[in-house]
Amino acid sequence: MCGIVGYVGPKKAQEVLLEGLKRLEYRGYDSAGIVTVSSGITQLRAKGKVAELEQKITDDNTNDGVGIGHTRWATHGEPSERNAHPHHVGDVYLVHNGIIENYKELKQQLAEYEFVSDTDTEVLAALIDSLYKREDVKLENAVTQALKLVEGTYGIAALSPKEPHKVVVARKGSPLIVGVGDGETLVASDAAALIAHTDNAIYLKDGELAVCTAGNVEVMNLDEQPVSAIVEKIETNLEAIEKQGYDHFLIKEIMEQPDTLRSTLSGRVVKEQGLLRLGGLNMNEEELRAVKNIFIVACGTASYAGQLASYYIEQFCDDVTIRNEVASELRYRSFNVPENSIAIFVSQSGETADTRACLQEMKSRGVRCLGIVNAVGSTIAREVDGGVYVHAGPEISVASTKAFTSQVSALVLVGLVMAQAKGVDQELVNQYIDEFDALPDELEKTLARHEEFQAIAKKYERYDNAIYMGRDTMFPVALEGALKLKETSYIHTEGQAAGELKHGSIALVDDRFFEVAFIDEHRLFEKTMSNVIEVNARGGHVLAITNSPRDIDAETVVRVESQLQLLTPLVLNVVSQLFAYYIAVARGNDVDQPRNLAKSVTVE
Repeated sequence: MCGIVGYVGPKKAQEVLLEGLKRLEYRGYDSAGIVTVSSGITQLRAKGKVAELEQKITDDNTNDGVGIGHTRWATHGEPSERNAHPHHVGDVYLVHNGIIENYKELKQQLAEYEFVSDTDTEVLAALIDSLYKREDVKLENAVTQALKLVEGTYGIAALSPKEPHKVVVARKGSPLIVGVGDGETLVASDAAALIAHTDNAIYLKDGELAVCTAGNVEVMNLDEQPVSAIVEKIETNLEAIEKQGYDHFLIKEIMEQPDTLRSTLSGRVVKEQGLLRLGGLNMNEEELRAVKNIFIVACGTASYAGQLASYYIEQFCDDVTIRNEVASELRYRSFNVPENSIAIFVSQSGETADTRACLQEMKSRGVRCLGIVNAVGSTIAREVDGGVYVHAGPEISVASTKAFTSQVSALVLVGLVMAQAKGVDQELVNQYIDEFDALPDELEKTLARHEEFQAIAKKYERYDNAIYMGRDTMFPVALEGALKLKETSYIHTEGQAAGELKHGSIALVDDRFFEVAFIDEHRLFEKTMSNVIEVNARGGHVLAITNSPRDIDAETVVRVESQLQLLTPLVLNVVSQLFAYYIAVARGNDVDQPRNLAKSVTVE
């Protein structure tokens, strides 16, 4: 992993590939490279940012019209030029996202090759080349034969100077999109790299391969049987993936949340009629009433979104048991699925490898599977039985913010629709409808205070340790806040249930730590305050983020006035997001592309 681009057409391939790689920088990477072909072949690779590669392109410019490129996030081997993609073996040039799990065994079988990198990708390139040497074998034949021998996941693009008019691509477990243009064909692992050239795309499915030429795309399976390809519209635009005057994508996406939440709720929450509508669930009222168990499966921020939503759902669906499962753990456990269960899979990208694996397991057990997904056309969105697009728009910064707010909201709406089918008191439903109707304006009001929060962040930028804590619905907000701070600022941060502090973590509290306490006026105020007092007694430095007007004994108090009673955690969460952002900026970090992280985790 992490980003793939490809081009076949009349334009200068180097320029198209470079532009595409820049569009994919947000995904996180440590090296980059391209190869282009015409009468000759030019391969350029560089460790570090795409800017390093751009300089090499300036020094070695060509008019080639065919090429492939890649931004790499290291899995096998350190970040270096020799480990950067594309990899070249014999007559094959290859870029690859994913992991070839049996590469060591394959490497032993390819003893005639001298390998120069530490990567599994180079082994796959050698395997393809060994098959390509056979008489009358085309590049696509060699690729299909090779892929039948590999174990693992892949999104690949390959070319050869023997057939300089084509690029061959294939996928299994790692996304690839083929852009269909006017006399040109483009390839990318993300639609962001395509939309400057075309809004028509073919979303490859697992086990599919495409032969791309300037005027044609042939899609087939690994048995080389033709597959009917559907050309779809890409549902985004260039403006949505630009900074629009902000210093970073992260602050832009934090500030967008009132509007992105309105998009999530639009047409689904009708206050005047007390209506909730979610047509994409593909479940009738009888099926909704029958649900007794819900698995919410996700990773990272999406997992915390599921945890927060479950606190709400269990309040108005008291006959439903909810299990929040971390996908990377669930996929390897021997777990029981009770009767009348559904599984909900939450993923911003819709490509998260561990979440997809759990989806496949649940489907194999006959469980109805729903998706809460942001990326339209993504794999999870295509494989579930129904679900809700959150419509938060492209999220470019690696640290997820606006997706979290929309994921929580979409999950709660699913629960409310289910509660209505089960006959819950409409007054309770109306209370949530009123709060969702008010929530975007409440977020807007709080975000307008961002300069105030920036000044507060300056007080805490020097610390290297922090503890976040909260109770009830504030506990998942504490977990998410801790994640945001650690991934952007690199401060060691622990998220805690406030009541658990005295069971171990309070031993850490001293002058080197600061603590962030999320305190809700309406639920467990006194209990959380008792934990703050315990921290104060041990020399802590507490920042309290609260909607309460009451006196709070803390070093710093951020008060958020809100008319909300139920959905306040989503308002306090944006304060936490801004706090993490401004601390990271003050520490001089690359807030959009934090070290060692990738936006879409398509490998284990």
